Amino acid sequence: MPPYQLQLTTEVKYLKGVGPARAELLASRGIRTVEDLLYYTPFRYEDRTHLTAISNLIPGQMATILAKVLTCGLIRTRRGLSIYEVAATDASGAARPRMIRCKWFNGGYIERNKVFCAGQQIFFYGKAEQDPYGTGNLQMIQPQFEIVPENNEGEKESLEVGRLVPIYESIGRIGPRVLRRLLRSALESLGGRIPDTLPPSVRIKNRLVDRATAFHLSHFPDGEQPIENLSRFRTPAQIRLIFEEFFNVSAGLALKRHKAKTVPGIEFRVTEEVRRNIKTILPFHPTKAQKRVLKEIVDDMRSPHPMNRLLQGDVGSGKTIVAVQAALLAMANGYQAALMAPTEILATQHYLSVRQLLEPLPYTADLLISGRKAGDKKSLKTRIARGETSLVVGTHALIESDVEFAKLGLVVVDEQHRFGVLQRYQLIRKGPQPDVLVMTATPIPRTLALTLYGDLDFSVIDELPPNRSPITTHLVEESARSQAFEFVRGKVRTGQQAYVVYPIIEESSKLDLRPAVKMFEHLSINVFPEFKVGLLHGRLTSSEKEDVMRRFKQGEIQILVSTTVVEVGVDVPNATLMLIEHAERFGLAQLHQLRGRIGRGSKKSHCLLFAADPRSPESDERLRTMTETTDGFKISEIDLKLRGPGEFFGTRQWGIPAFRIANVLRDQEILEWAKGEAADFAEHPPSPNEFQAYVKFLRQNWSRRYGLAGVA
Repeated sequence: MPPYQLQLTTEVKYLKGVGPARAELLASRGIRTVEDLLYYTPFRYEDRTHLTAISNLIPGQMATILAKVLTCGLIRTRRGLSIYEVAATDASGAARPRMIRCKWFNGGYIERNKVFCAGQQIFFYGKAEQDPYGTGNLQMIQPQFEIVPENNEGEKESLEVGRLVPIYESIGRIGPRVLRRLLRSALESLGGRIPDTLPPSVRIKNRLVDRATAFHLSHFPDGEQPIENLSRFRTPAQIRLIFEEFFNVSAGLALKRHKAKTVPGIEFRVTEEVRRNIKTILPFHPTKAQKRVLKEIVDDMRSPHPMNRLLQGDVGSGKTIVAVQAALLAMANGYQAALMAPTEILATQHYLSVRQLLEPLPYTADLLISGRKAGDKKSLKTRIARGETSLVVGTHALIESDVEFAKLGLVVVDEQHRFGVLQRYQLIRKGPQPDVLVMTATPIPRTLALTLYGDLDFSVIDELPPNRSPITTHLVEESARSQAFEFVRGKVRTGQQAYVVYPIIEESSKLDLRPAVKMFEHLSINVFPEFKVGLLHGRLTSSEKEDVMRRFKQGEIQILVSTTVVEVGVDVPNATLMLIEHAERFGLAQLHQLRGRIGRGSKKSHCLLFAADPRSPESDERLRTMTETTDGFKISEIDLKLRGPGEFFGTRQWGIPAFRIANVLRDQEILEWAKGEAADFAEHPPSPNEFQAYVKFLRQNWSRRYGLAGVA
């Protein structure tokens, strides 16, 4: 039974004009309640405020006219097309009335529904064009329209014409016109029952309009604001809703961070033994950035509260060695450390590196991945539970329910964006408030990172280790393929090694792409028969992958054909060449990660991007960016602009809030403003009652609205 009175929490299916079928479509966009619908704001607006007399129309002009229907009906052409046509004359009071024809292709539905009849007065909005079949008359194809009721007294204003009209992104079969009616129905049914969610002191201090007004004027502007401001999302109503989203997220993260600082944790001690051990494992003199970041981490670990820190560094910047140094501090204090990686290849690479680093020290490292034999895994889990293993490197296998740690003190999550938020928490819960270090090689613009990871402290390694060779990137057209292969042949003959990366493993009837398996055979037999060519992809067993990588690292394999499984974690200093096939199919971040597999030694490295035609402008922009810079932060800025925030952050794997109106690219100055106000409110609440009321609101709405873990 539908609720007696519409509320924000009312299920949208009870709204007039929705019903079960439309409710299902709306739910596909996360619109389940009336409040969710109100947050589905227009993406642009059209100015349909000025009526134009038909006699004054100019071909090519977008215009609103008021016309009287003369005749209407369905016309069938010789080719069998059905066109619904309305012949109408000026009803705007023009001195010299003129006729126009309005046409809808495949307009049988208009005929069946008897939409038009002679004598009606109708607002039409569309592009005026010369009618090729008339005698000097104009036409409008598929115009928007609004029928003027015969008895105009007390009628509601038009939603289609004579106003600034909101344009919504269609949701399946629910188009902008239907959405306008649903939004108008919702706002009228709610009346003024839209409570404000911002703390009153914040709204008053920042001179923001109330929430009800913000919704009304964002959906149906009153014409007082220039359309330019609406298009830029800079009217007072739009600013209020954008500010609200950023404020809520920033305040929630600030409160989480404040709570984390009060939780008792492990107070690690830095002894002379720790300092000695850290110097022992360093394979090279650390960079200034590595020293700075390690100090930040150690200061956190020495505090009496759990560390929650994000370590960001470009590919090859030396994040892993910093993480191992942090693990040494934990192990020297009698605790265990866990390092979780997203793939078995990366976990294995980390394990081999860590084991080598720890050889001179009295600490043991082990590897826990799904691909290991059942008996080996069972034995390892027993050693972990007894505390006999100091550092465990693994994949998702680390969070299995039967994995128990004797004394887990430090959790390191590598390539953290590849894990869900809950997966990270599952590992963290295996210890009594362990310190947490999450790492990413996918650069995020600093402003966004500070806001979106507001509950984490933030460290950046912003320089590469010494003796790293520069990487030159070339775009190779198909016509230059043979010359590119000759270039590779020349380099491999001197003892260097190469990667050749393909986007798919095997042939697909749906995709016209070169597959890795088939091209491995072609390259082995026809192109590079004098070299040893290896094959690596995700369908190989763990032992097969490990064997291929071992042989490549030892130089037995000279050219490695692979899919994107080499995207992260593979470190072969002698590999100086990378060929990426169908580079136009990859995103910027992935291309940058792949390129990061070379340039790890002292020899000059080359990345060759093979790209097929035709290509989109966006693909060309990505490829051009790769040839112009190797700076991960510049690349991330361009990637963010090209893809937009939604695609840049991908799924909810990042644990990043789902903004419904705010846009982190377009609204960065509002983001900074809201973040500052949120920090001030969290640190200096104006009154206990207002603070508690707001915290209660966040607790009730935080997870559903922003998809983040609880506030408190």
